Amino acid sequence: MSSSPEGIPSAPQLVETLLTLTHAIRRRHNARLANYDVSVPRAGLLRAMLELGQPQMNVLAAYLGLTARTITTAVDVLEGEGLLERRPKPNDRRVTLVALTPAGRRHIEEWQAFQRQLAEEVMAPLTPDERRQLKMLLERIRSDGLGPSSPSATKSLNTDPVATAD
Repeated sequence: MSSSPEGIPSAPQLVETLLTLTHAIRRRHNARLANYDVSVPRAGLLRAMLELGQPQMNVLAAYLGLTARTITTAVDVLEGEGLLERRPKPNDRRVTLVALTPAGRRHIEEWQAFQRQLAEEVMAPLTPDERRQLKMLLERIRSDGLGPSSPSATKSLNTDPVATAD
């Protein structure tokens, strides 16, 4: 793949650069977060707990797109580590809710601060104006280039993936 004579990168070059960069960021974050004992899937589950509060197991599984068996295994592990706990639903003891423990909340706060630090390291070369421009361009690619039928196009780039829920 070569650039046009005017030095303008081709669409395939730009997409390949985005994919390569995304893969490199994910690999770097996973390697650094491994020292922190938080993988991307584990972080997603804990973040979902912040967003959902005290969901039923089936609601948590559906939210994350996981099977009942997978979510049960994941909750078992995090419960064993003291980060999550199962509770009966007050009005219906047949239903089990999942809740963060105080230790789980502290754990999330610590890794979110660490993840923000990693993101700042990646974005450090950009000025505030360049960050705004990059965000605008990525939003435009998401909305106009992927179109509304793409599942990933429905995810907004306006959310902070490590922001804590109120």
